[in-house]
Amino acid sequence: MMTLYETIGYECVALSAATGEGVEALEGKLKDRITLFSGNSGVGKSTLLNRLIPGVHLRTAEISDAHNTGTHTTTFSEMLRLPAGGWVIDTPGIKGFGTFNMEPEEICHYFREIFRFSADCRFGNCTHTHEPGCAVLKAVEDHYIAQSRYNSYLNMLEDKDEGKYRAPY
Repeated sequence: MMTLYETIGYECVALSAATGEGVEALEGKLKDRITLFSGNSGVGKSTLLNRLIPGVHLRTAEISDAHNTGTHTTTFSEMLRLPAGGWVIDTPGIKGFGTFNMEPEEICHYFREIFRFSADCRFGNCTHTHEPGCAVLKAVEDHYIAQSRYNSYLNMLEDKDEGKYRAPY
């Protein structure tokens, strides 16, 4: 997973909130910055913050034996001072991601590797799904874009039911 994201330009840090392995490397990257921790419910954001900030005692829960997943425990966002300098914001977990108020042609902008290759498409209004001369489809075929990321892009293109995210006024 780290290789996938490093390949497209994201910096990754391997660490364990449970053992503390790799936490020092993260501390150096957080020092004197304001950082927001965001991610799926139960992945260990608060557990990691308990490791980074001794004595903060954020509420955490064990991994579910039934589902082998973490449990949603954080219910509000909180900004916390880091001992070495800087701040971190702990946020409630994300249970889903919606594409409301997003035009289909904008979605590729949220995938940096797809956006980069899209500049070389034959047509300016390419949807990167079927068009001849699509540089994105070629990049997926040639493994320059991970199939999993392309599948996420396609899923977002197909996600048109805004009502499931919020009720209309």
